Amino acid sequence: MRLRFSGVCRLCGASLPARTEAIYESGTKTVRCLECPSGTETPPRNPEPAGEQPLPRESGIAGSSARREYERRKAKDEERLRGKWGRLGGLAVALSDERQSTKAWDRGAIGEERLGVVLDALASDGFAVLHDRRIPGTKANIDHIAITPGGIWVIDAKRCKGRPELKIEGGILSPRVEKLLVGRRDCTKLVDGVLKQVDVVRELTGDVPVTGALCFIDADWPLIGGAFRTRGVQVLWPKRLAKALVEQSGDLDVASIRDLVASRFRPA
Repeated sequence: MRLRFSGVCRLCGASLPARTEAIYESGTKTVRCLECPSGTETPPRNPEPAGEQPLPRESGIAGSSARREYERRKAKDEERLRGKWGRLGGLAVALSDERQSTKAWDRGAIGEERLGVVLDALASDGFAVLHDRRIPGTKANIDHIAITPGGIWVIDAKRCKGRPELKIEGGILSPRVEKLLVGRRDCTKLVDGVLKQVDVVRELTGDVPVTGALCFIDADWPLIGGAFRTRGVQVLWPKRLAKALVEQSGDLDVASIRDLVASRFRPA
């Protein structure tokens, strides 16, 4: 089909702009570029012994739960318009703009998908990533969990306009208060959300270092500097995040920690 909205190939991670011809997989509500195989080809007659190859490990699909929620809301909005306008429902759908609350889920899904491509490109024996993982007992999810030899990163992807800044109030005669501003909007609650996710992961992994990160995809970052830390949470952009992950050294067993985290935090 010709895509109505931009997406990311679930197999190779290639960006697929709107109106690109691609394959839509209704079962998972994901897209696949025409160059990638379907995954249904006949396997070789004499495969290598299982013990000689590492078992495949699914990292999950970045932005999948946000994409599903967007499609659900979009379908519900269109159904409401068709019910209201009857025979003119199709025309009403074509002429109506999407509600902002619905668009927000699309924007969020795109941000997670784009960051997922960056993180997947880092995958190696010393780096693992899990996308879109459900927090047990809740409806909330963690966008990305990266495991490096130096520790675990809990990453929240955001698409916000404006420049992220750290505003500090008090500190001498009054308590020090750190606020995260994005285009002069107080977004401190985003830091609170990441800290809660960090605590949940830390409960599972014990002494393994866990770092929280807010990664702003389309923010107005300055040419020099820009990244900062607030209350232990790193605030940065995709390339800077990738650099920080690659540079983190240590002697942790990435594979075993990845399996432990994946067993607790299932795909959303």
